[in-house]
Amino acid sequence: MKLDVNLADLVAAVGAALPDRCALVCDGDRLSYPELTARSNQVARHLAGASLAPDEPVGLYLLNSTAYIEALLGCMVARAIPVNINYRYTGHELAQLLGGAQLAAVVVDAEHAALAAQVAPSCPTLRRVLITGRDPDGPAPRFPEGVTVVDYGPAVAAAPASRPANGRSGDDKLIIYTGGTTGLPKGVLWRHEDFFFAALAGGNHYGPPRQSVDEIVAAAAEVPAAGYVITAPMMHGAGTYTLFSALLLGATVVLSRKFDAATALRQVKEERAMALQVVGDAMARPIADELAARPGAYDLSSLFVLGSGGALLSAPVREQLHALLPDVYITDRFGASETGTDGELNRDSGDRPRLAHAGNVHVLDDSLRPVPPGGTGRLAKSGHVPLGYYGDEPATRATFPVLDGVRYALLGDLARVEDDGSFVVLGRGSTCINTGGEKVFPEEVEQALKGHPAVLDAVVAGVPDERFGERVAAVVGLRPGMSAAEEELRAHCRATVAGYKVPARIAIAASVVRSPSGKPDYRWARAVLDGTDDAGGAGGAGT
Repeated sequence: MKLDVNLADLVAAVGAALPDRCALVCDGDRLSYPELTARSNQVARHLAGASLAPDEPVGLYLLNSTAYIEALLGCMVARAIPVNINYRYTGHELAQLLGGAQLAAVVVDAEHAALAAQVAPSCPTLRRVLITGRDPDGPAPRFPEGVTVVDYGPAVAAAPASRPANGRSGDDKLIIYTGGTTGLPKGVLWRHEDFFFAALAGGNHYGPPRQSVDEIVAAAAEVPAAGYVITAPMMHGAGTYTLFSALLLGATVVLSRKFDAATALRQVKEERAMALQVVGDAMARPIADELAARPGAYDLSSLFVLGSGGALLSAPVREQLHALLPDVYITDRFGASETGTDGELNRDSGDRPRLAHAGNVHVLDDSLRPVPPGGTGRLAKSGHVPLGYYGDEPATRATFPVLDGVRYALLGDLARVEDDGSFVVLGRGSTCINTGGEKVFPEEVEQALKGHPAVLDAVVAGVPDERFGERVAAVVGLRPGMSAAEEELRAHCRATVAGYKVPARIAIAASVVRSPSGKPDYRWARAVLDGTDDAGGAGGAGT
């Protein structure tokens, strides 16, 4: 399958055919499709005027806003590489990402500009900063010499609104940052064409992929004007996937700066939304609880789909949503930053998520050969997959191997092949913790804990959580004669890792158990945390 078109040009084509539709709503700001196209053109013109060349990375360090969407599309129009930045990162994490991505420019909210300026020396390639809004309580950020800092609004407004002719194509690129196997963030480098077919299902999640721009435009014209409420942050892969899926339908994308369940439900009525997107239980449970607490308070008559992506819905939350929204189609999409959307999950009789067979999704053994029915292996995807991890060739070779001339992406999930060809997803093959859609790697949190002077050793593992699916927890061994309260350890972690990575529960053990090779014993750690192993005097777990 081929569609040699830049993603921003696909959105512009839909907008040109549907000029009367509203494209974007965020906290009172509204843009029509023509206005969104014009604003993205102006961003592109500004970047080109600042001497940014094609394939140079531009960071988007923003909360949800119209500026985020304008800048994302504008980067694409300019053939720059947009890079999502997690606004929850601490200085250490942010410095690693900025330096690894080799950013040429960054668009940043005023409230985050001071931290961006603080870590900017880690990114010697940085030349331009565009700051959105104003932070009345903070001093003017001081970036290194050689970095030009401008106010986003006036700078973009002063640029021409005409679309540049600069050779855009399906070979243009974008980066989706995610966690890596070492705990450091990794940038997944996509071609636009591959992203269209893999992450956006070819513009059609419920049927065969679209094969031309005309087919995409015609399909969008057949869909009545309706809202598409996206609760995920745009800096999250699930948010980006859903954004483009909605825009290619000619829908009105409805965002909020930050998630609030009641606000999202009100937006469904206000914008006559046909779809509401969530990220697993972390967003679905508050929505279900709000509906249960205020029966009949929300008019959801326009709602057709409630879809989860980025994290799986638990069985209890799915059942609660089905009971509260009996006429709404509830979907659970399976995928990853490294593969896009891999299909919809269903549940078998044992409540295991089951992935329908698809020609480009496979289960491979340790030798990277297909697993026969009844066997277990690692999920993989072929065909339209990323080029690799930006700037990390060893990790690229390990995760995106070329087998018999075909490029694959290997997931960290294990699955069993059923007789009908479907796959029962058994769980992550790694120790990665998925907490509300955010990926947390134990090694990073262990290092943060062990930076405390009283900590001798630590093992971090995920424990079940009703709302977030999993929460980060830790078993800690202290140095002889020293002590540390749980909140003290959490406060220490907050100085070096994002808040969602800080252990929600900490158990103090007489000693930390490791394997003979020195690797952490995660099974033992989970037993300590759930109280089935006292580990020679483990203390109680905090909350």
